[in-house]
Amino acid sequence: SQAAKMKLKHNINPILLQFINFIVLVYSLVTYIPWYILSGSKQAIAKAKQVKARPVNNKPGGAYRSVNSLHCLASVLYPGCDTLDKVFKYAKTKYKDKKLLGTREILKEEDEIQPSGKVFKKVILGKYTWLSYEDVYIKAVNFGNGLAVLGQQPKTNIAIFCETRAEWMIAAQACFMCNYQLVTLYATLGGPAIVHGLNETEVTTIITSKELMQTKLKEIVSQVPLLRHIITVDGKPTTWAEFPKGVIVHTMASVQAMGAKADTGNKQPSRPVPSDIAVIMYTSGSTGIPKGVMISHCNIIAGITGMAERIPNLGEKDIYIGYLPLAHVLELSAELVCLSHGCRIGYSSPQTLADQSSKIKKGSKGDVTTLKPTLMAAVPEIMDRIYKNVMNKVNEMTSFQRNLFILAYNYKMEQISKGYTTPLCDSLIFRKVRMLLGGKIRVLLCGGAPLSAATQRFMNICFCCPVGQGYGLTESAGAGTITEVWDYTTGRVGAPLVCCEIKLMNWEEGGYYNTDKPYPRGEILIGGQNVTVGYYKNEARTKKDFTVDENGQRWLHTGDIGEFHHDGCLKIIDRKKDLVKLQAGEYVSLGKVEAALKNLPLVDNICAYASSFHSYVIGFVVPNQKELAELARKKGFKGTWEEICNSPEMEKEVLKVLAEAAVAANLEKFEIPVKIRLSPDPWTPETGLVTDAFKLKRKELTAFYQPDIERMYGTSVK
Repeated sequence: SQAAKMKLKHNINPILLQFINFIVLVYSLVTYIPWYILSGSKQAIAKAKQVKARPVNNKPGGAYRSVNSLHCLASVLYPGCDTLDKVFKYAKTKYKDKKLLGTREILKEEDEIQPSGKVFKKVILGKYTWLSYEDVYIKAVNFGNGLAVLGQQPKTNIAIFCETRAEWMIAAQACFMCNYQLVTLYATLGGPAIVHGLNETEVTTIITSKELMQTKLKEIVSQVPLLRHIITVDGKPTTWAEFPKGVIVHTMASVQAMGAKADTGNKQPSRPVPSDIAVIMYTSGSTGIPKGVMISHCNIIAGITGMAERIPNLGEKDIYIGYLPLAHVLELSAELVCLSHGCRIGYSSPQTLADQSSKIKKGSKGDVTTLKPTLMAAVPEIMDRIYKNVMNKVNEMTSFQRNLFILAYNYKMEQISKGYTTPLCDSLIFRKVRMLLGGKIRVLLCGGAPLSAATQRFMNICFCCPVGQGYGLTESAGAGTITEVWDYTTGRVGAPLVCCEIKLMNWEEGGYYNTDKPYPRGEILIGGQNVTVGYYKNEARTKKDFTVDENGQRWLHTGDIGEFHHDGCLKIIDRKKDLVKLQAGEYVSLGKVEAALKNLPLVDNICAYASSFHSYVIGFVVPNQKELAELARKKGFKGTWEEICNSPEMEKEVLKVLAEAAVAANLEKFEIPVKIRLSPDPWTPETGLVTDAFKLKRKELTAFYQPDIERMYGTSVK
C-alpha cells in the first residue's frame, strides 16, 4: 500500500519489535471504544468516505460539481454584498472593535558577521500590535480620498509593488472602495518585468516600500515615463538625488492626512459594480514575460465564497499568519477569506517566520512562536523544506530517540490511513515538532504547485492537522478545488469548490480521454463566476485560454491534465507544456520525473529536460550541501563546493542515487535522467529561474543551462 511505502525504516531488534507491537495493539483495543464514542470521529470517517462531487449529466466530459452546489453554483458570500467594498463594510459593521491586522514592532536591528565574512542583518522583534476592523476601515477611506486628491480617477490603474504587510491590505481596500484598478506586481520580479507591467497598465502612481524603492525602483523609474507619484508605506525615504523630474515621493501617512482633510461631502464617490475590475494581477508565469490577469469584484467574491466553505468553523477565534506574497492570488484570497469572517491576520515574512529563520537573532522568537496562528497557507517548497529539516534532525538523534520517533510516526501513519487519531503520540512525541509552527495550527492550506504524498503525510503526522491541498490559477481567481479536512488521502486536490464546476476535455496528442477507464482523464476546464475576465491588452491569448459555452458560462482551459476519482475528487496527473516526445516516440512528463526525485535528501531542487531530437532525459540538480559534502567525503573526493559540483565523478555518484529512487518510484527506463548538471547555486525568485511560488521557469532554466545541455547531449540542441 501507499502508506507502507512512506513508512520510515528503523533498526529495532525483531523480538523487541514484536513486544512493542503487542503493547500497541493492547493500547489500541483499550482506547478504541471511548475514543470512538467521544471524539466524533465516527462522523469524520463517514464524511471521508462520502461522494464529494458528481457529474451534472451522464455524458462523457460532463461537468462535475460539489454535492453542496449541484443545482446552483455559489457566487456571493453575504446577501447583497456583491462587491469587495460592500464585503468589507459588512465585516467592519459586524466585527467593529475586533482585532484585524497585526504587525510586530522592531525592537533592535544589528549586523552579524558570519565566519565567511558575509554580513547578515538580524532583528529582535517585540509583540504584535493590532489594528481593529474600524481602524483599518478609517485608514482605507482616508487613503482612498487622499489618492483622489492626487488625481486618481475611478476605473483607472494604480500599482502596488510592496512586501506582504498591513499597509498592502489597507491600500487594496482603499482601491476597492474607490473603484481604482489595483495592479499587483511581485516584489521579486526582475527589472524588465516590472517596467513591462507598469508601462502596459500606464500607471501614474505606485505604492511601494522604502527598501523596494531603493533596491528595485530606483534603477528603472526613468524607463516609466508616465510615473508621477511614488507612495512609500513605511515613512519618509532618505533623500534621493537621482529623481527624474516630475516624480513626487509621498508617505502613506501624508496621503491619508490629505484624505482626512479633503472635503468629500458634495462629491458622491464612484462605487464599483460587480463586473468592474478589482485587480490586474501580473503572474510571474513560468513562461515568458508576465501577463496581467483582469480579476473583477464578482470573480474574487465567488472564489473566496468557494474557499471559505471548505474551512470548517472559520471565525473570530482564528488567527492567520500572512507571509506569502500578497501579489499572489493564493495569499490575497486567503487573507480576504479571513477578513470577511472576523479572523485576525498577523503579518510575517519568510525571513522572520520561525525561530530558526534567517533574520531572527539566535535566542529570540520568530513570528509563529509569538502569534500562535490557527491557519496557515504554504507553497510546497516551504513544506518540503520543513520536512527535510525535521528529517535531518531525526537522523542526528540518538538511536533510542530516533527509533521511538519512527515507531510513533509509522503507528500514526497507519491510524491516519484508517481515519483514526492518536492523542497520546501527538502530546508525547510530536508536540515539539508542532511547536515549530506555534503549536496551534488546525488547518494548513497548500497551493501553488503539487505537494508530494510523503510531505503531505509528514505534515499530517507531525503537525497533527489536516493539510488542505488546493488547485487553482490566477485566471480562476485562485479557486478550483480544495480537499476537505477529513479527507486524509494523498496526491489529490479535492472536489470542485461550491463556486465552480470542472470538466475534462479530450487531449488526443497526450492520449488522455474523458471516456478512459477506470477514471475519466483529460485537460481540466474550470467554469463559474470565479473565472476571470481575461488578460490585460492581450485579446489573442484571452481567446485561446477562455471560452464561453451556449449557456453563457465562462470556461478556463488550464493546460493541466487531471482525472476524476469515483468520489468526485480530482487528481492532477500531467501538464500539457511538460510533455516532451523523445526521438523514439515515447512521451515523457517532466513534472512526473521531478516529483519522483525531488524529495530525496540529496536533492534541494531538480529540473528535468528532454529534447525531441534525442532519446534520453537529462537534468539540472541543486544538491543539498550537507548531503553532497557527506557523499563526497565517503567517496574520498576533496575540494571546494564548486569543485564538488563541477566534478564528473560526483555527477555519476548522484546519478546512481537518482536512478535508484527513480526505479523505486516506478519510473519507466526512458524517464530516468541519464546525465545531470549539479548546480552550486540555489534557484530563488531573485535569480529569475523560479517563480515566486518556486515553480520552475523552464524557458529561463533552459537558456541558463544551454552550454550544459549541449555538453550532455554532445551536440548543439535545436
